Amino acid sequence: MHSRDLLRMAVGNLIRRKARSLLTILGVVIGTASIVIMLSLGFAMDQSFKEQLSYMGDLTVIEIHNYGYVEPGQKQSQSPKLDDQAVASLRKIDGVKGVMPIKTAYMKMGAGRMIGHVSIIGIDPDVMEAFDFKVSDGRLLMATDKDAIVFGKNIPYNFYNPRLRNQHYGWMGGGQPLSIDLMTSKLLITSDMNYGEPRSNFNNDGNENIQPGKTYDVKAVGMLAESFSEKDHNVYMHIDTLEKIQAEDRRNQKQQDRNMNPQNDNKYERISVKVEDFTLVEGVQEIIKSMGFQSHSLTDILKSMKETSRKMQAILGGIGGVSLFVAAIGITNTMIMSIYERTREIGVMKVIGADLDDIKKMFLIEAGFIGFFGGLLGVAFSYGVSMILNTVGSSMMGPMGPGGSTTGLSVIPIELSLVAIVFATFIGLIAGYSPARRAMNISALDAIRTDK
Repeated sequence: MHSRDLLRMAVGNLIRRKARSLLTILGVVIGTASIVIMLSLGFAMDQSFKEQLSYMGDLTVIEIHNYGYVEPGQKQSQSPKLDDQAVASLRKIDGVKGVMPIKTAYMKMGAGRMIGHVSIIGIDPDVMEAFDFKVSDGRLLMATDKDAIVFGKNIPYNFYNPRLRNQHYGWMGGGQPLSIDLMTSKLLITSDMNYGEPRSNFNNDGNENIQPGKTYDVKAVGMLAESFSEKDHNVYMHIDTLEKIQAEDRRNQKQQDRNMNPQNDNKYERISVKVEDFTLVEGVQEIIKSMGFQSHSLTDILKSMKETSRKMQAILGGIGGVSLFVAAIGITNTMIMSIYERTREIGVMKVIGADLDDIKKMFLIEAGFIGFFGGLLGVAFSYGVSMILNTVGSSMMGPMGPGGSTTGLSVIPIELSLVAIVFATFIGLIAGYSPARRAMNISALDAIRTDK
């Protein structure tokens, strides 16, 4: 029998008993929708975790540090140092997009009459683009820059006028930055925390010999775009320039030497490693740890969150799976009833020479159609329910996160939709297999003699 004839007969049989077919398909719709909706809640939870962590920093960045902790059985001298050799080794790891050694200095900055406390980060300008630094005004640092700096978006909040009574920082004074244009102001930095302050505002503990710290002229070349991360709160400059300033400060202020740890011979405070893709972070981090470095990334937090999410998905998917299991029983029942009603028809087909496999295929096609259309309608119904959940959830909770966006309560990836349709069709075929074999094994003579 031709495949086209089998399809026509299968569809005709379903239409002829449309009430029973629709009810059976409805069961598959409910079962498929239950699984898809339940799993969509877990996917939404996963995506929400990633979105929340993205506000805390870059998910593809691994931070390497050395806080002096040594693994049991390892000597202090065996602990790898954060130096140029470490940077070169890290760059050779497969999947690494960029390596950025970092030095930090907390300094005072002057901008005309305004002063502010700022955190200055020394970095390699060549890797700024790799680490997704973007400017809203001006440009990024270049390798040839010596005294240039780039501001984070929130740095203007750090400035105040020390000559005004009751003058507070922008954050403390109502969250509004002072009227200051850092891009055009004449700027300087110094390690002297008393710079710019009225003498009545600080105390030198009676030591009149303390000399004011040296000031260094700098110029602003760019303002970073808002990123809702630590980039918004730092000032960035060439790491070589910052090292020279720190070295000169140590020479000019010998008392700082007593505060230095002689055992710490790390050249850099930390090293950031940018990975090409989020999926490679865990593997790259394991390699870094095997090299003896201490490291962490936001994926460490995400990993525990995803474990919780997977458990929730398993529970929710199991609840939905019960509904689909009941639907599979309904398909089996429908096909068995169809065999009882069509026993004489099956016998006639055998007598006129129909192939046994064709009879089995016809019933399998019917069961498969029930699963397929049930899965298709179930997925469509799931999208409708998902839209309602997200609309209601958005109206109740409002936008979340610093960016004002929200993931929603339900997220249905296209892959989930396709798998659900294929799975529902497969369930239909499995449920219809036993009845199809039963139809194939019916005796032709007994079928013709039946009164049904």
